[in-house]
Amino acid sequence: MTADEYILMIVKKHRLPNEIDYTTQYRVIQPLKSIIYTWAGSSLCDIKISGSRAKGTAIDLCSDLDLFISLSSSTQLPLKQIYDSLYNHVCRQGIPARQQNVSIGVTYAGSKVDLVPARREGQYGNDHSLYRRKTNSWTKTNIDKHISLVKDSGRTTEITALKIWRENHNLDFPSIYLEMFAIDALRGRSLSAPASNFIYLLNCISEQLSTKVILDPANTNNVLSGELTGQEKARVATQAKASISEAYWSSIIW
Repeated sequence: MTADEYILMIVKKHRLPNEIDYTTQYRVIQPLKSIIYTWAGSSLCDIKISGSRAKGTAIDLCSDLDLFISLSSSTQLPLKQIYDSLYNHVCRQGIPARQQNVSIGVTYAGSKVDLVPARREGQYGNDHSLYRRKTNSWTKTNIDKHISLVKDSGRTTEITALKIWRENHNLDFPSIYLEMFAIDALRGRSLSAPASNFIYLLNCISEQLSTKVILDPANTNNVLSGELTGQEKARVATQAKASISEAYWSSIIW
Protein backbone atom coordinates (compact mmCIF):
# COMPACT_ATOMS: atom_id res chain seq x y z
CA MET A 1 0.00 0.00 0.00
CA THR A 2 1.34 3.41 -0.95
CA ALA A 3 1.33 6.38 1.41
CA ASP A 4 -1.43 8.03 -0.63
CA GLU A 5 -3.52 4.86 -0.47
CA TYR A 6 -3.06 4.70 3.30
CA ILE A 7 -4.20 8.29 3.85
CA LEU A 8 -7.22 7.78 1.58
CA MET A 9 -8.07 4.57 3.44
CA ILE A 10 -7.95 6.28 6.85
CA VAL A 11 -10.03 9.21 5.60
CA LYS A 12 -12.62 6.82 4.15
CA LYS A 13 -12.67 4.84 7.41
CA HIS A 14 -13.57 7.85 9.55
CA ARG A 15 -15.37 10.24 7.19
CA LEU A 16 -19.09 10.68 7.77
CA PRO A 17 -21.50 11.15 4.87
CA ASN A 18 -22.61 14.71 4.14
CA GLU A 19 -26.23 13.63 3.99
CA ILE A 20 -28.06 13.17 7.27
CA ASP A 21 -29.77 9.78 7.45
CA TYR A 22 -33.50 9.56 8.10
CA THR A 23 -33.11 8.04 11.57
CA THR A 24 -30.88 10.90 12.74
CA GLN A 25 -33.24 13.44 11.20
CA TYR A 26 -36.22 11.87 12.96
CA ARG A 27 -34.69 10.89 16.33
CA VAL A 28 -32.15 13.69 16.86
CA ILE A 29 -32.51 16.77 14.68
CA GLN A 30 -36.30 17.19 14.69
CA PRO A 31 -36.66 16.82 18.49
CA LEU A 32 -33.81 19.26 19.08
CA LYS A 33 -35.36 21.72 16.62
CA SER A 34 -38.62 21.51 18.56
CA ILE A 35 -36.77 22.34 21.79
CA ILE A 36 -35.04 25.27 20.08
CA TYR A 37 -38.33 26.54 18.61
CA THR A 38 -39.82 26.59 22.11
CA TRP A 39 -36.83 28.52 23.43
CA ALA A 40 -36.44 31.05 20.59
CA GLY A 41 -40.06 31.74 19.76
CA SER A 42 -40.61 34.57 17.29
CA SER A 43 -36.91 35.54 17.41
CA LEU A 44 -35.92 32.47 15.40
CA CYS A 45 -34.89 32.99 11.78
CA ASP A 46 -33.44 29.60 10.90
CA ILE A 47 -31.86 26.40 12.19
CA LYS A 48 -29.46 24.73 9.78
CA ILE A 49 -26.74 22.13 9.60
CA SER A 50 -23.34 23.80 9.73
CA GLY A 51 -19.81 22.79 10.66
CA SER A 52 -18.04 19.76 9.26
CA ARG A 53 -21.14 17.98 7.94
CA ALA A 54 -21.93 20.96 5.74
CA LYS A 55 -18.29 21.26 4.64
CA GLY A 56 -17.72 17.59 3.81
CA THR A 57 -15.03 17.08 6.47
CA ALA A 58 -16.98 15.39 9.29
CA ILE A 59 -15.45 12.40 11.04
CA ASP A 60 -16.77 9.82 13.48
CA LEU A 61 -14.21 10.69 16.17
CA CYS A 62 -15.79 13.95 17.35
CA SER A 63 -19.15 15.77 17.39
CA ASP A 64 -21.59 14.31 14.88
CA LEU A 65 -23.54 17.47 14.07
CA ASP A 66 -23.56 21.25 14.34
CA LEU A 67 -26.87 23.11 14.42
CA PHE A 68 -26.51 26.83 13.72
CA ILE A 69 -29.32 28.80 15.34
CA SER A 70 -29.94 32.12 13.62
CA LEU A 71 -31.84 34.67 15.71
CA SER A 72 -33.35 37.89 14.42
CA SER A 73 -31.28 41.07 14.49
CA SER A 74 -34.08 42.56 16.58
CA THR A 75 -33.41 40.12 19.45
CA GLN A 76 -32.84 42.36 22.45
CA LEU A 77 -30.89 40.07 24.80
CA PRO A 78 -27.09 40.51 24.94
CA LEU A 79 -25.16 37.65 23.34
CA LYS A 80 -23.99 36.21 26.66
CA GLN A 81 -27.56 36.06 27.90
CA ILE A 82 -28.66 34.40 24.66
CA TYR A 83 -25.96 31.76 25.11
CA ASP A 84 -26.71 31.20 28.82
CA SER A 85 -30.46 31.16 28.21
CA LEU A 86 -30.18 28.38 25.61
CA TYR A 87 -27.84 26.37 27.86
CA ASN A 88 -30.27 26.64 30.79
CA HIS A 89 -33.25 25.77 28.59
CA VAL A 90 -31.53 22.62 27.30
CA CYS A 91 -30.55 21.58 30.82
CA ARG A 92 -34.12 21.99 32.01
CA GLN A 93 -35.16 19.42 29.38
CA GLY A 94 -32.89 16.89 31.11
CA ILE A 95 -30.42 16.86 28.21
CA PRO A 96 -26.74 16.46 29.14
CA ALA A 97 -25.05 19.71 28.05
CA ARG A 98 -21.63 21.33 28.30
CA GLN A 99 -20.62 24.92 27.70
CA GLN A 100 -17.95 25.23 25.02
CA ASN A 101 -16.47 28.34 23.40
CA VAL A 102 -19.15 29.48 20.94
CA SER A 103 -21.34 26.37 21.11
CA ILE A 104 -23.28 24.28 23.59
CA GLY A 105 -22.48 20.60 23.28
CA VAL A 106 -25.36 18.21 23.92
CA THR A 107 -25.81 14.48 23.77
CA TYR A 108 -29.21 13.48 22.46
CA ALA A 109 -30.40 9.99 21.46
CA GLY A 110 -26.79 8.84 21.38
CA SER A 111 -25.59 11.63 19.09
CA LYS A 112 -23.28 14.48 20.00
CA VAL A 113 -24.57 17.80 18.70
CA ASP A 114 -23.10 21.29 18.98
CA LEU A 115 -25.71 24.05 19.22
CA VAL A 116 -24.42 27.44 18.01
CA PRO A 117 -26.70 30.36 18.91
CA ALA A 118 -26.07 33.57 16.95
CA ARG A 119 -27.77 36.87 16.20
CA ARG A 120 -27.99 38.25 12.69
CA GLU A 121 -26.10 41.50 12.15
CA GLY A 122 -28.89 42.95 10.05
CA GLN A 123 -32.25 42.16 8.54
CA TYR A 124 -30.61 40.73 5.42
CA GLY A 125 -27.43 38.77 4.71
CA ASN A 126 -25.62 35.99 6.57
CA ASP A 127 -23.31 37.91 8.91
CA HIS A 128 -23.91 36.91 12.53
CA SER A 129 -22.60 37.80 15.97
CA LEU A 130 -21.64 34.97 18.35
CA TYR A 131 -20.75 34.93 22.03
CA ARG A 132 -17.22 33.71 22.83
CA ARG A 133 -17.26 32.15 26.27
CA LYS A 134 -13.49 31.61 26.38
CA THR A 135 -12.81 35.36 26.36
CA ASN A 136 -16.24 36.61 27.53
CA SER A 137 -16.48 38.62 24.32
CA TRP A 138 -18.23 38.43 20.97
CA THR A 139 -17.25 38.04 17.35
CA LYS A 140 -18.81 38.56 13.93
CA THR A 141 -18.59 35.83 11.34
CA ASN A 142 -20.34 34.22 8.37
CA ILE A 143 -20.65 30.45 8.45
CA ASP A 144 -21.99 30.28 4.88
CA LYS A 145 -18.72 31.77 3.66
CA HIS A 146 -16.76 29.27 5.77
CA ILE A 147 -18.72 26.37 4.30
CA SER A 148 -18.19 27.44 0.68
CA LEU A 149 -14.48 28.16 1.22
CA VAL A 150 -13.81 24.69 2.60
CA LYS A 151 -16.07 22.82 0.16
CA ASP A 152 -14.53 24.58 -2.83
CA SER A 153 -10.91 24.51 -1.61
CA GLY A 154 -9.98 21.14 -3.11
CA ARG A 155 -8.41 20.31 0.29
CA THR A 156 -11.18 18.40 2.05
CA THR A 157 -9.14 15.17 2.07
CA GLU A 158 -6.15 16.79 3.79
CA ILE A 159 -8.39 18.74 6.18
CA THR A 160 -10.24 15.56 7.12
CA ALA A 161 -6.96 13.73 7.65
CA LEU A 162 -5.71 16.55 9.87
CA LYS A 163 -8.88 16.37 11.96
CA ILE A 164 -8.41 12.61 12.36
CA TRP A 165 -4.79 13.22 13.44
CA ARG A 166 -5.99 15.84 15.93
CA GLU A 167 -8.43 13.38 17.50
CA ASN A 168 -5.94 10.49 17.43
CA HIS A 169 -3.57 12.56 19.56
CA ASN A 170 -6.21 14.29 21.71
CA LEU A 171 -5.24 17.81 20.64
CA ASP A 172 -7.07 21.10 21.04
CA PHE A 173 -7.09 22.65 17.55
CA PRO A 174 -10.43 24.39 16.75
CA SER A 175 -11.83 23.24 13.42
CA ILE A 176 -12.22 26.62 11.71
CA TYR A 177 -8.65 27.54 12.70
CA LEU A 178 -7.39 24.14 11.49
CA GLU A 179 -9.27 24.44 8.19
CA MET A 180 -8.04 27.93 7.33
CA PHE A 181 -4.48 27.07 8.39
CA ALA A 182 -4.52 24.01 6.10
CA ILE A 183 -5.98 25.89 3.12
CA ASP A 184 -3.43 28.66 3.50
CA ALA A 185 -0.49 26.27 3.94
CA LEU A 186 -1.40 24.10 0.95
CA ARG A 187 -2.00 26.96 -1.47
CA GLY A 188 -0.29 26.14 -4.79
CA ARG A 189 0.45 22.49 -3.94
CA SER A 190 -0.79 19.46 -5.85
CA LEU A 191 -4.45 18.54 -5.51
CA SER A 192 -3.69 14.83 -5.89
CA ALA A 193 -0.89 14.14 -3.39
CA PRO A 194 -2.64 13.63 -0.03
CA ALA A 195 0.26 11.94 1.77
CA SER A 196 2.98 14.43 0.88
CA ASN A 197 0.54 17.28 1.50
CA PHE A 198 -0.30 15.86 4.92
CA ILE A 199 3.37 15.62 5.91
CA TYR A 200 3.88 19.14 4.57
CA LEU A 201 1.01 20.31 6.79
CA LEU A 202 2.59 18.69 9.85
CA ASN A 203 5.86 20.46 9.01
CA CYS A 204 4.04 23.77 8.73
CA ILE A 205 2.32 23.18 12.06
CA SER A 206 5.61 22.26 13.70
CA GLU A 207 7.44 25.31 12.38
CA GLN A 208 4.78 28.01 11.94
CA LEU A 209 1.82 27.42 14.25
CA SER A 210 3.25 29.46 17.11
CA THR A 211 3.79 32.58 14.98
CA LYS A 212 1.55 32.44 11.90
CA VAL A 213 -1.46 34.72 12.06
CA ILE A 214 -4.65 33.22 10.61
CA LEU A 215 -7.61 35.53 10.11
CA ASP A 216 -11.27 34.70 9.69
CA PRO A 217 -11.96 35.23 5.96
CA ALA A 218 -15.47 36.36 6.87
CA ASN A 219 -14.18 38.98 9.32
CA THR A 220 -10.52 39.95 9.31
CA ASN A 221 -10.91 41.50 12.77
CA ASN A 222 -11.43 37.97 14.08
CA VAL A 223 -7.99 36.42 14.62
CA LEU A 224 -8.51 32.65 14.44
CA SER A 225 -4.96 31.96 15.58
CA GLY A 226 -5.87 33.69 18.82
CA GLU A 227 -8.21 30.81 19.65
CA LEU A 228 -5.27 28.92 21.21
CA THR A 229 -2.81 30.07 23.85
CA GLY A 230 0.92 29.85 23.26
CA GLN A 231 1.05 26.74 25.43
CA GLU A 232 -1.79 25.08 23.52
CA LYS A 233 -0.11 25.85 20.19
CA ALA A 234 3.17 24.45 21.50
CA ARG A 235 1.49 21.15 22.35
CA VAL A 236 0.05 20.82 18.84
CA ALA A 237 3.39 21.79 17.25
CA THR A 238 5.31 19.34 19.44
CA GLN A 239 3.01 16.50 18.42
CA ALA A 240 3.36 17.45 14.75
CA LYS A 241 7.13 17.29 15.04
CA ALA A 242 6.94 13.94 16.82
CA SER A 243 4.57 12.55 14.18
CA ILE A 244 6.91 13.53 11.34
CA SER A 245 9.70 11.51 12.94
CA GLU A 246 7.63 8.32 13.19
CA ALA A 247 8.82 5.40 11.08
CA TYR A 248 5.35 4.09 10.22
CA TRP A 249 2.19 5.80 8.99
CA SER A 250 0.14 3.75 11.48
CA SER A 251 1.87 5.62 14.31
CA ILE A 252 1.03 9.00 12.81
CA ILE A 253 -2.62 8.64 11.88
CA TRP A 254 -4.96 5.70 12.30
